[in-house]
Amino acid sequence: QVQLVESGGGLVQPGGSLRLSCAASGSFTRFNTILWHRQAPGKQRDWVALITNGGATNYADSVKGRFTISRDNSKNTVYLQMNNLKAEDTAAYYCNLRSPGGDYWGQGTQVTVSS
Repeated sequence: QVQLVESGGGLVQPGGSLRLSCAASGSFTRFNTILWHRQAPGKQRDWVALITNGGATNYADSVKGRFTISRDNSKNTVYLQMNNLKAEDTAAYYCNLRSPGGDYWGQGTQVTVSS
């Protein structure tokens, strides 16, 4: 069983920053990829960023240059640093672990960008 717990969401003004965390616990292989997705009200869930166990990263075009994903394997935690936030970044953000053993999701953390 794998548990993912997101934290760090909140209300921030346009242009501000937030850092989301995704803490993983339970039994999982180190050969995994962690992804962040987001879902705004009334819209589909979209992929935002990913990081492999080797540290390779990739980003959606909408966040490239503003968001940075990183991981601390010693803490089983992945971070999403979000800078220069825009109103359109408002969404629930979800952490997702993909491994040969399964596909796991957290409960999400809300990010609201508003003045």
